[in-house]
Amino acid sequence: MTPLTLARADALADSTLRQARSVNAAPLTVVVLDAGGHAVVVKREDGSGILRVEIATAKAYGALGMGFSSREIGDRADAQPVFFGAVATVAGGRLAPAAGGLLIRDPDGHVIGAIGVSGDTSDVDEACAAAALSDSPGL
Repeated sequence: MTPLTLARADALADSTLRQARSVNAAPLTVVVLDAGGHAVVVKREDGSGILRVEIATAKAYGALGMGFSSREIGDRADAQPVFFGAVATVAGGRLAPAAGGLLIRDPDGHVIGAIGVSGDTSDVDEACAAAALSDSPGL
Protein backbone atom coordinates (compact mmCIF):
# COMPACT_ATOMS: atom_id res chain seq x y z
CA MET A 1 0.00 0.00 0.00
CA THR A 2 1.30 3.43 -0.97
CA PRO A 3 1.03 5.90 1.93
CA LEU A 4 -0.45 9.35 1.57
CA THR A 5 2.51 11.68 2.01
CA LEU A 6 2.43 15.33 2.94
CA ALA A 7 3.76 16.19 -0.51
CA ARG A 8 0.98 14.23 -2.26
CA ALA A 9 -1.73 15.66 0.02
CA ASP A 10 -0.43 19.17 -0.59
CA ALA A 11 -0.37 18.58 -4.35
CA LEU A 12 -3.98 17.32 -4.27
CA ALA A 13 -5.11 20.38 -2.34
CA ASP A 14 -3.29 22.71 -4.71
CA SER A 15 -4.72 20.94 -7.75
CA THR A 16 -8.21 21.23 -6.29
CA LEU A 17 -7.77 24.97 -5.80
CA ARG A 18 -6.34 25.42 -9.32
CA GLN A 19 -9.41 23.67 -10.70
CA ALA A 20 -11.63 25.93 -8.61
CA ARG A 21 -9.98 29.06 -10.01
CA SER A 22 -10.30 27.68 -13.56
CA VAL A 23 -14.08 27.40 -13.17
CA ASN A 24 -14.43 30.63 -11.17
CA ALA A 25 -15.73 28.78 -8.10
CA ALA A 26 -16.46 30.57 -4.87
CA PRO A 27 -13.53 30.55 -2.41
CA LEU A 28 -12.94 26.97 -1.31
CA THR A 29 -11.55 25.12 1.65
CA VAL A 30 -9.80 21.78 1.05
CA VAL A 31 -9.03 19.20 3.71
CA VAL A 32 -6.99 16.07 3.02
CA LEU A 33 -7.15 13.30 5.62
CA ASP A 34 -4.96 10.23 5.92
CA ALA A 35 -6.45 6.74 6.24
CA GLY A 36 -6.75 7.20 10.01
CA GLY A 37 -8.86 10.33 9.61
CA HIS A 38 -6.11 12.75 10.63
CA ALA A 39 -5.69 16.05 8.82
CA VAL A 40 -2.61 16.09 6.62
CA VAL A 41 -3.37 19.33 4.77
CA VAL A 42 -5.93 22.09 5.33
CA LYS A 43 -6.09 25.00 2.88
CA ARG A 44 -8.67 27.76 3.12
CA GLU A 45 -8.80 30.36 0.36
CA ASP A 46 -9.25 34.01 1.26
CA GLY A 47 -12.96 34.66 1.67
CA SER A 48 -13.92 31.05 2.39
CA GLY A 49 -16.48 30.96 5.21
CA ILE A 50 -15.55 30.27 8.82
CA LEU A 51 -17.35 26.90 8.94
CA ARG A 52 -15.80 25.57 5.74
CA VAL A 53 -12.91 23.73 7.44
CA GLU A 54 -15.37 21.79 9.58
CA ILE A 55 -17.67 21.07 6.64
CA ALA A 56 -14.84 19.92 4.36
CA THR A 57 -13.46 17.77 7.17
CA ALA A 58 -16.88 16.20 7.76
CA LYS A 59 -17.24 15.40 4.06
CA ALA A 60 -13.84 13.69 3.96
CA TYR A 61 -14.24 11.99 7.35
CA GLY A 62 -17.66 10.61 6.47
CA ALA A 63 -16.40 9.25 3.16
CA LEU A 64 -13.46 7.64 4.90
CA GLY A 65 -15.59 6.19 7.68
CA MET A 66 -18.30 4.81 5.43
CA GLY A 67 -16.09 3.74 2.52
CA PHE A 68 -17.87 5.75 -0.16
CA SER A 69 -18.27 9.36 -1.28
CA SER A 70 -20.12 11.95 0.74
CA ARG A 71 -22.53 12.26 -2.22
CA GLU A 72 -23.40 8.58 -1.74
CA ILE A 73 -23.81 9.22 1.99
CA GLY A 74 -26.35 11.92 1.14
CA ASP A 75 -28.21 9.64 -1.23
CA ARG A 76 -28.34 6.85 1.32
CA ALA A 77 -29.27 9.25 4.13
CA ASP A 78 -32.34 10.28 2.12
CA ALA A 79 -33.45 6.64 2.08
CA GLN A 80 -32.37 5.81 5.66
CA PRO A 81 -32.52 9.03 7.72
CA VAL A 82 -32.70 7.33 11.12
CA PHE A 83 -29.64 5.18 10.45
CA PHE A 84 -27.57 8.09 9.15
CA GLY A 85 -28.70 10.28 12.03
CA ALA A 86 -27.26 7.61 14.30
CA VAL A 87 -24.07 7.45 12.23
CA ALA A 88 -23.68 11.23 12.55
CA THR A 89 -24.00 10.89 16.32
CA VAL A 90 -21.46 8.07 16.46
CA ALA A 91 -19.11 10.13 14.28
CA GLY A 92 -19.35 13.07 16.67
CA GLY A 93 -21.04 15.16 14.03
CA ARG A 94 -18.19 14.65 11.55
CA LEU A 95 -20.49 13.57 8.75
CA ALA A 96 -21.72 15.89 6.00
CA PRO A 97 -24.16 14.13 3.67
CA ALA A 98 -23.41 16.33 0.66
CA ALA A 99 -21.13 15.95 -2.37
CA GLY A 100 -17.55 17.09 -1.97
CA GLY A 101 -15.90 14.24 -0.05
CA LEU A 102 -14.03 11.60 -2.05
CA LEU A 103 -11.81 8.68 -1.15
CA ILE A 104 -8.15 8.71 -2.15
CA ARG A 105 -6.88 5.35 -3.38
CA ASP A 106 -3.41 4.11 -4.19
CA PRO A 107 -2.69 2.41 -7.55
CA ASP A 108 -3.75 -0.96 -6.07
CA GLY A 109 -7.13 0.43 -5.00
CA HIS A 110 -6.40 0.65 -1.27
CA VAL A 111 -7.97 3.60 0.51
CA ILE A 112 -5.15 5.82 1.78
CA GLY A 113 -7.16 8.91 2.69
CA ALA A 114 -9.95 11.23 1.69
CA ILE A 115 -10.34 14.75 0.37
CA GLY A 116 -13.14 17.08 1.40
CA VAL A 117 -14.03 20.36 -0.27
CA SER A 118 -16.47 23.08 0.78
CA GLY A 119 -17.22 26.60 -0.36
CA ASP A 120 -19.28 26.48 -3.54
CA THR A 121 -22.23 24.26 -4.40
CA SER A 122 -21.65 20.65 -3.44
CA ASP A 123 -21.50 19.67 -7.12
CA VAL A 124 -18.71 22.20 -7.78
CA ASP A 125 -16.89 21.15 -4.61
CA GLU A 126 -16.95 17.52 -5.75
CA ALA A 127 -15.97 18.33 -9.33
CA CYS A 128 -12.89 20.23 -8.17
CA ALA A 129 -11.80 17.35 -5.92
CA ALA A 130 -12.49 14.79 -8.66
CA ALA A 131 -10.44 16.78 -11.16
CA ALA A 132 -7.52 16.87 -8.73
CA LEU A 133 -7.72 13.12 -8.19
CA SER A 134 -7.89 12.42 -11.91
CA ASP A 135 -4.85 14.67 -12.46
CA SER A 136 -2.89 12.59 -9.92
CA PRO A 137 -2.64 9.09 -11.37
CA GLY A 138 -0.34 6.69 -9.61
CA LEU A 139 -0.64 8.13 -6.15
